[in-house]
Amino acid sequence: MSKLSFMQSTFLFLGIFMLAVKTTGAQSVGVCYGRNGNNLPSQQATINLFNANRIRKMRLYHPDQAALQALRGTSIEVILDVPNSDLQSLQDPAAARTWVQNNVQSYTPGVNFRYIAVGNEVDPNNGGTSQYVNLVLPAMRNVQNAIVAAGLQNQIKVTTATYSGVTSGFPPSQGSFQDNAKGFMGPIIQFLAQNNLPLLANIYPYFSYLGTPQGNLRYALFTSPNVVVSDGSRTYWNLFDALLDTMYSAVERAGGPNIEIIVSESGWPSAGDREASVQNAGTYNRNLINHVKNNGTPKRPGKLIQAYIFAMYDENLKGGAETEKHFGLFSPNQQPKYQLSF
Repeated sequence: MSKLSFMQSTFLFLGIFMLAVKTTGAQSVGVCYGRNGNNLPSQQATINLFNANRIRKMRLYHPDQAALQALRGTSIEVILDVPNSDLQSLQDPAAARTWVQNNVQSYTPGVNFRYIAVGNEVDPNNGGTSQYVNLVLPAMRNVQNAIVAAGLQNQIKVTTATYSGVTSGFPPSQGSFQDNAKGFMGPIIQFLAQNNLPLLANIYPYFSYLGTPQGNLRYALFTSPNVVVSDGSRTYWNLFDALLDTMYSAVERAGGPNIEIIVSESGWPSAGDREASVQNAGTYNRNLINHVKNNGTPKRPGKLIQAYIFAMYDENLKGGAETEKHFGLFSPNQQPKYQLSF
C-alpha cells in the first residue's frame, strides 16, 4: 500500500475537524478501537490521534486499563464492551458489581461512558459464539443492576451488540430474527424495551454484497444513481439503509417498536478480497459519514443515526478472512489510508 502524501493527511484532519464543527453536541460518527495487532501505537498515542482528529466517539472492545486511563479528562464518548469471554463470570451478580466497580466507577467521573455492550455478535447459528447464547441476558441484567446500584443509569445504557446475521427477510419490512435466533433475541429485546435501552447492531454492506451473487456494488457503496429496492412506499438507494431497516423490522416483531438501534460497527476493507480496495473503502466511509449525519432510514426518516466506523487501525493479528486485517482508517504508523472529506 503506497504511503499517502502529507497533503492527503491534512485533508483527513480537516475533514474530520469539519465534521466536529458541523455536528457539535450531536456528532453521530465514532470509530472503533481494536488492538488485535503487534505493531499498533500506544493507547495514549491513539487517544491523542482521536483528539487531534476531533473524533468524539469510541468503541473499546474490552476494559483496556491503559486506554481508559488515557481517556480521562477527554470528551470522547465511550462504548465499553464486556467481551464474550467474560460473560460466564458475570452470571454472578457480585462479579458484575465488581466488574462495574473496577472498569467503570473507578474511571467516573473522568471517562465519558455512554454504553456498555454485554457481548458481541453472539449467534446461536454460529459455532464460535453459540456457547454464549444462554449467558448474554443474565449478564446484561446483572450489569444493569450494578449500574443502577452505582447511580449511573441516567448516564450509561446497558445493551448488547448483535449483527445482520441473526436476521432474515426481504424486503426490509419483512425482516425478522431467524428461527434459531428468536428464542435468544426475543427476551433480550423485551429487556431492552422494558428498561428503555437501545440495541447495538453491526451493519456491513460489504459482507452482504460479497454474499450476494452478482451483487450491486454501487448500491453497497451509497453511489447508486437509481432506486434499487422498493418496499411499499419506501424506496432504498443504498444497502446500509436496507440492512438497518431489516433489523428495525426484526426488533419490532420481537416486541421492541420503540427501541433505538445504534450502528456499533460498519466499514469497508481496503485489501484482502473482491472489491476490497483503498478507493472503495474511502468511498464507503466518506458516504457513510455524510449519510448518517444528514438522513434517517426510509423506516425512520429524519432520525439521526449513530454509527461507529470499524476501525481505527489495520489489525494484523485479527482472525478470520484476510479482509478482517484491513479495515483501518489509519495504518499502524498513524497515517490515514485515504482522504475523507466531510
